[in-house]
Amino acid sequence: MDPVISLSHVTKRFGHNAAVDDVTIDVPRGHCYAWLGPNGCGKTTLIRMMLGLARPTSGRIEVRGLSVPGHTREALSRVGAIVEEPRFYPYLTGRKNLEIWAAHQGPESKAAIGGALERVGLADRAKDKVGTYSLGMRQRLGVARALLNDPELLVLDEPTNGLDPAGLAEFRDMIRALVAEGRSVFISSHILSEVEKMADQIAIIEKGKMLASGSVADLLRGGSQAIVVRPDDVARATTVLQGLPFAREVLAADGGTVEVRVDEVADDQLLQTGRELFSAGVGILELRPRRETLEARFLELTGKTAGELGGGPASTAGGAATDAPATTGEEAR
Repeated sequence: MDPVISLSHVTKRFGHNAAVDDVTIDVPRGHCYAWLGPNGCGKTTLIRMMLGLARPTSGRIEVRGLSVPGHTREALSRVGAIVEEPRFYPYLTGRKNLEIWAAHQGPESKAAIGGALERVGLADRAKDKVGTYSLGMRQRLGVARALLNDPELLVLDEPTNGLDPAGLAEFRDMIRALVAEGRSVFISSHILSEVEKMADQIAIIEKGKMLASGSVADLLRGGSQAIVVRPDDVARATTVLQGLPFAREVLAADGGTVEVRVDEVADDQLLQTGRELFSAGVGILELRPRRETLEARFLELTGKTAGELGGGPASTAGGAATDAPATTGEEAR
């Protein structure tokens, strides 16, 4: 099946600086694909080019098999999008804001308003003015607006900003339900823990360059995994562990523990580790796997520290509503 989004050697320069640098990816249909990187790494620039809001300096972009730019209107006819924070008229209700948008789309979009509000959990607040909404609620209203044209593809730029833990879980469930219907979802984010739970495939980027891509399992498989042992005798345990056939490296670690580096932690390896230590008369205070997390893999690939990721989920509290709708990827249609 043809990819829903295809980028070939896409570059966007601002003067001498490359915001997006020679990116090539194919996004499969019917998947949630996450474009993952710290704030300021070029995620929004890439999305703006995909939606015809900016032109690449070089390279080729196709959305739904059609070139952008070139056939932008046709390509985006079944695309719903949010670019940065969605904007609405704060003095109108959530439903009225959607009705204004739907008036530009056709009767099918107007008929879809009720279902879209239900899907994002705003049916009970639809008659309230958007000026009373939290940032997280405005994000969800933006997703509802993106759903009005029954999109084949949703393109969402940092859609989980402002959501509390319960809202994050609801949003994750919503995205998985959309994918289960056969829709495609392209998400940019810097919140690694949520992406790990939500996405089928991930591309990791830094300073506009793609560092790695693939399924979550594939990316984690390339990282560091180990069996961690806290024995009663570190020296004797180290000697035993060095003889394990699957041990790539055995290292003394903090807190009187020893790490057995392996390609991939498996249950039979844990069992064999325990048996070998017991047979050698080594007492075991703790035996556990240490599997790679997406955050650890990301930090390993980018050379960053956890404090440089750009922050975690924002609070849903506060955030004044903006004065009027700004142009988003949706308007590119």
